[in-house]
Amino acid sequence: MAEIKSIGVVGAGQMGSGIAQLAAVNGVDVWLHDTDADALNKAQDSISKNIQRLVSKGHLSQGVVVDASRRLRCTSNVEDFGSVDFVIEAIVESEDVKKKLFTQLDRIVKGSAILASNTSSISITRLASATSRRSQVIGMHFMNPPPIMKLVEIIRGADTSDGTYNVTRVLAERFGKTVICSNDYPGFIVNRILMPMINEAFHALQTGVATKEDIDTGMKLGTNHPMGPLELADLIGLDVCLSIMKVLHTGLGDSRYAPCPLLVQYVDAGRLGRKRGIGVYDYNTRAKEIKPLAQL
Repeated sequence: MAEIKSIGVVGAGQMGSGIAQLAAVNGVDVWLHDTDADALNKAQDSISKNIQRLVSKGHLSQGVVVDASRRLRCTSNVEDFGSVDFVIEAIVESEDVKKKLFTQLDRIVKGSAILASNTSSISITRLASATSRRSQVIGMHFMNPPPIMKLVEIIRGADTSDGTYNVTRVLAERFGKTVICSNDYPGFIVNRILMPMINEAFHALQTGVATKEDIDTGMKLGTNHPMGPLELADLIGLDVCLSIMKVLHTGLGDSRYAPCPLLVQYVDAGRLGRKRGIGVYDYNTRAKEIKPLAQL
């Protein structure tokens, strides 16, 4: 089994920068790519602060920090991925956009490289169909935020080889993660269960079952969840939650997976969660009561 010495990460948002951080502090050379120069600068700053925080807490040595800084390189040119052993894409949750990227990566990276997607729900088999290396395409779904959450969900497409799976599993374990494996079904394991719960929380909010605070408190204290479903939706991004619900609804053909109209309304209004400063909750004035959109 070949050891992964270098990886490319596409997308410098929270997920991509977190994956790049994991790789760098675990001795892997990383190219972090994004077409947005500001996103790359923010990612570098975020990674540096996160690593220093780990040092201050005694989780990392200063030597690891120096080594990680040397291993991490940022680029706006995906052509720099030509020599990497493994690529992880962490871009927008859109099948068409991901397929276009995979076709491009298939042309750029060396023949032995593995192409992995951090998709939350999209078919790995269909993503692989955009390449000439279907046996070397796999899902590698990190939880948010990647440096903290212990789980990686690996998804095998119809043609994913045992070798590709084994290399991916070893890499995830090198990053200190616990691995679970899912077959290629809509939503895989985690989001097949999680997103309908979040969607139901929106239905409860929309129909006036309770306030958002009581819904979240009920699930935190009643089921021992660290976050309530509406708070979690804001953290994930309401647009991401909606995209996953659409995948579940289309892929499973069951009306119970139809996105809640209130979730759709919030996304249409640009209330995407923490990344926008407002979602179910207002993060600019967190204690302020947010009126339903119909009252705005």
